[in-house]
Amino acid sequence: MTFRLRAARLSDLEHLYEMAKLTGGGFTNLPPDRKALGGKLERAAEAFANTEDELVDEQFVLVLENLATRKVAGTCQLMTKVGQQWPFYSYRLNTLTQYSQELDRTVRAELLSLVTDLEGSSEVGGLFLHPNERAGGLGLLLARSRYLFVAMHRSRFADKILAELRGIIDERGGSPFWDGVAGRFFGMNFQDADYFNAINGNQFIADLMPKHPVYVAMLGEDARSVIGVPHPTGRAAMRMLENEGFRYDGYVDIFDGGPTMIARTDDVTSVKNSVAATVTDVDLQEGERAILATGKLQTFRACYGARKFDSEGGVAIDAVAADALDVSVGDTVWSVGR
Repeated sequence: MTFRLRAARLSDLEHLYEMAKLTGGGFTNLPPDRKALGGKLERAAEAFANTEDELVDEQFVLVLENLATRKVAGTCQLMTKVGQQWPFYSYRLNTLTQYSQELDRTVRAELLSLVTDLEGSSEVGGLFLHPNERAGGLGLLLARSRYLFVAMHRSRFADKILAELRGIIDERGGSPFWDGVAGRFFGMNFQDADYFNAINGNQFIADLMPKHPVYVAMLGEDARSVIGVPHPTGRAAMRMLENEGFRYDGYVDIFDGGPTMIARTDDVTSVKNSVAATVTDVDLQEGERAILATGKLQTFRACYGARKFDSEGGVAIDAVAADALDVSVGDTVWSVGR
């Protein structure tokens, strides 16, 4: 069974909608709303059709396709320049140190400050794999193929890249962080706020959120304990991001308190180690396992395969991968070792 990542099409809407209903909430980039998802696909179509190699505010949507059934089994997104249509808000966790000479005592207090520090960065997000397909390294294929897309279209992405991880959601579908912080000011529960944000953007945060720092010590234990903690289903994703060179630097999501991971784009492992080479053979019998990709913008496609470089820098790939990518001798393939 062969899976291939490709550019999303408008006809993928129902596949995305059915997957969105399985996310369980707190997944802003994949809301279970046909109109919102259709808007994302339309915006992605515009981005794929734009052939200018410049950094502007765009969104790309990729889907993982089962080549045997033609069913979509997963999806991921890339945002080239966040904070342009709406402010990109984060909470930044920092420390205020104060000293009293009379008491000879130093007190350190943790603060959550509302910031837009990450505005202008690129973002990878919206990664979701159908529960029935969470085996065989397909999650890794989804995640790392995004970085090959970045490497192949480098001028379309910023020098800093981020990834927001979903925070802790309780058994009721609520967020302890939201209940302890922002929920006190908005008069709506987490699910309503998250859905509103996914559909309408977060300008309401700018309108109603207090601008003063929040002292962490004044929050309840339920809220304090989840700051910067990923949802249990996101722990593997956090490890993958760390393996790619992303780091947590105190930025957390304003809704659920999940960690925001940051990296220099050129330092991301799969960007830095990606290699472009001319295909010299499409019938390789044995070689190094790798993620292979080809095409540009709407013709982008990626899959697992075997590769072997020759002394002149050409690359041989296996027949299954060549068929999935629809490449032949003389074509260019990008790759990164698995």
